[in-house]
Amino acid sequence: MSDVINEAVKLLTEKMTGLEIGGTVKFDIEGEGTVMVDDNGVRAGDDDADVTLSADPDTFQGMMDGETNPTSAFMTGKLKVDGDMGMAMKLASALA
Repeated sequence: MSDVINEAVKLLTEKMTGLEIGGTVKFDIEGEGTVMVDDNGVRAGDDDADVTLSADPDTFQGMMDGETNPTSAFMTGKLKVDGDMGMAMKLASALA
């Protein structure tokens, strides 16, 4: 597993503590791998999900650092969303 994925699991675990999303989200970090998020926690994995968010490592890191707004990233094509848009919006508010 890449250092980027390990760091993503750590950062998402911190951000998602106490948040119930009511489904499964997959973060696909281009060239690095995938991270799964659900109400049971955060883990590296590549399972089926209700929504998949895809971004390059720089965009993902920017969202984690708070330097990149997830909605802006989506509107500019830096973040792709496939699946349940409502769940993606709920998650975006938690990451902002």
